[in-house]
Amino acid sequence: MNLSVTSGVRRGMGRFKRHWKLWLVGGIVLVAGGFFGVPWFYIHVLSAAPAQELALNNTAQGSGEAVLLDGTWAVADGSQAGYRVKEILFGQDTTAVGRTGKVTGTVAIAGTKITGGTVTVDMASVKSDKSGRDETFRDELLSVAQFPTATFALTAPVDFGTVPSTGQTVTVKVPGQFTLHGKTNSVTVDLTVQRGNDTLQAQTKIPVAFADYGISKPNIPGITTEDHGDVEVLLTLRKGQ
Repeated sequence: MNLSVTSGVRRGMGRFKRHWKLWLVGGIVLVAGGFFGVPWFYIHVLSAAPAQELALNNTAQGSGEAVLLDGTWAVADGSQAGYRVKEILFGQDTTAVGRTGKVTGTVAIAGTKITGGTVTVDMASVKSDKSGRDETFRDELLSVAQFPTATFALTAPVDFGTVPSTGQTVTVKVPGQFTLHGKTNSVTVDLTVQRGNDTLQAQTKIPVAFADYGISKPNIPGITTEDHGDVEVLLTLRKGQ
């Protein structure tokens, strides 16, 4: 073998032996950068930002003359419901959001009080921006084939105090029974209502601890969630004929 080549090889081996720790650390950094960098790039660059929380849009005034509040109001087109859960994807924090417009129900009002009400959400129709997440949500977590709906039912009258005027927004505490994944729990939520001429908008958020409803956290390598989330609801209500 050429002496200069042999000498070069020896010098290279010597440098490697002296600096092997630096090489090892560098390799680990490169691997870690790929492991964490790819999910970061996917979440923050390739994926759309999570949908904003459902909120009143200040368009409830409607048209025509104001109708009386007394009577039964039905959930109408434009209503939405869904979930919001903090998700961890290979060490990167993100938020999973699913929505559906398949919401039904009625609310009864007499004088200054909400005297009754039930709202039902078709959980099988809830979709996020990821089809894989939706399959896990429907099949593994909520078993929608067995428990296809979530329901909130008022358990006691709620008093506005005074009859809201057109355009006015009122927030009240609402007690009810919330059923999800076949489990029912008593809850009290903040309900914000905005009165329009011929519509009502109502918005609320129901905190859900998974264990209270027999829901397991996802069991997917590299992916996990917090042990709780929120069910968000935004209703457009119209008076029954």
